[in-house]
Amino acid sequence: MDDERPVIRRRAARVVALSPQGRVLLFEGGDPDRPHVRIWHTPGGGVDPGESDRDAAVREYREETGVDIEVGPHVWDRELRFGFNGSVYDQVEVFFLAQVEEHVADTSGHNALERRYLGAHGWFTVEDLRSLPSADGSVLLAPPDLADRVAELLSEGPPVRPVRVQGVVLP
Repeated sequence: MDDERPVIRRRAARVVALSPQGRVLLFEGGDPDRPHVRIWHTPGGGVDPGESDRDAAVREYREETGVDIEVGPHVWDRELRFGFNGSVYDQVEVFFLAQVEEHVADTSGHNALERRYLGAHGWFTVEDLRSLPSADGSVLLAPPDLADRVAELLSEGPPVRPVRVQGVVLP
């Protein structure tokens, strides 16, 4: 991306919340500067200075859903570069698996920016995940190979070492 937007380098922690019914919790969001593109993604966000990835995953899940959880193994990693809210992010993400009961997310704790860019949320089967991305690119899945990765978790369990998942570059 050759532009004048500031570049923010950060680490983020995400939670792959899987229910006993084999469904994963996703939030729909996107870049406020590109409201015509919507992205379904797992809960999570930036790791604060001095905070462990695991602690950040638990905190972010609580902030985004209102639910306290324990996270299990670190299952995936990804690196990506994307535009968001007037900046370019170079981000390293770590994903933790959490076995949770399906619940309704309490979004009342979202900050002003989260209220601006986050929309719906819900629990999705692998088949649901495969049907989410749109041919015209207006609806995306993050990471793009999420359906395959969730299918692997359901059939094989957590990997011995974290698996690198697809990054995505958005203008």
